[in-house]
Amino acid sequence: MKNIFAENLVNLRKRSKMTQEKLAARLGVSFQSVSKWENAQGYPDIELIPVIASVFGVSVDALLGYQAEKIQTTLYAEKYRDEEYYWGNRIWSGCYEVLKQMPPVRPLRLLDIGCGEGQAAVFFARNGYQVSAFDITESGIEKGKRLAERSGVSVNFFRADLLDYRMENGSHTGNGGVRANGSGYDYDIVYASGSLQYIPPEKRAEILRHYKEHTAPGGIHVMNVFVEKPYLPTPPDWEEKEYFWKTGELFYHYSDWKMERMEEYVFDCDSGGARHQHCMDVMIGRRPDDISWRSRKKE
Repeated sequence: MKNIFAENLVNLRKRSKMTQEKLAARLGVSFQSVSKWENAQGYPDIELIPVIASVFGVSVDALLGYQAEKIQTTLYAEKYRDEEYYWGNRIWSGCYEVLKQMPPVRPLRLLDIGCGEGQAAVFFARNGYQVSAFDITESGIEKGKRLAERSGVSVNFFRADLLDYRMENGSHTGNGGVRANGSGYDYDIVYASGSLQYIPPEKRAEILRHYKEHTAPGGIHVMNVFVEKPYLPTPPDWEEKEYFWKTGELFYHYSDWKMERMEEYVFDCDSGGARHQHCMDVMIGRRPDDISWRSRKKE
């Protein structure tokens, strides 16, 4: 087992372009300890195992060699390890829609779902929002933190899987369950761009309902999803764990909210190194005032 762990640790560290010294600093140990682990001359304390797995974005089983293949959560886990930002300084135009729909004239809490390298999250923080942002890739979270530091803003970045993350857990958010503005709700704004395709169809209703329930009255959700069209080939970088949405499916889940924007369009993309097209549904939905919402439900 030690030999398998040692080999995995060396491969993961080198793939992440991390020195033994840097990994040791992350773990709060000496680089000599890391060297001993990699040479199968020792083994970390058991409480460090999940920490090491989290650093590299793999499961504990994969780190210890219980799986034949190391888990790569998405293809972006690898791409985000490069020093350069994979998405550059690009942000989706929906970021500006957030500013239009709910300008931060008062403290507003915003959640960025599947934040990638953190460009949108930092944009929101620079414009005065109180931002929490999560992604499944440790490499993306680390780059987001560095970007926030360089930009002189504070963002609550944390690692989580959108299939498992629930706001009542508290442990993911790091805010101890504190609600937005004392209102009893976690967020005023929920933002998701290029991430909801990782939710399989059978989980969408439950997950979106959860986000809706934890959004303050008058709050908004700004989201986009990739839609399947028979006249468009599957993109070259589409992953096994990505799932297309159907036209109008996202809107259906928000039939009890006010629609500020509903749109579908096709656009060109060159991600994955090959020119291709996507069809996308875009939604801006606003949670109605509780009183009018309840009164409509009684009718």
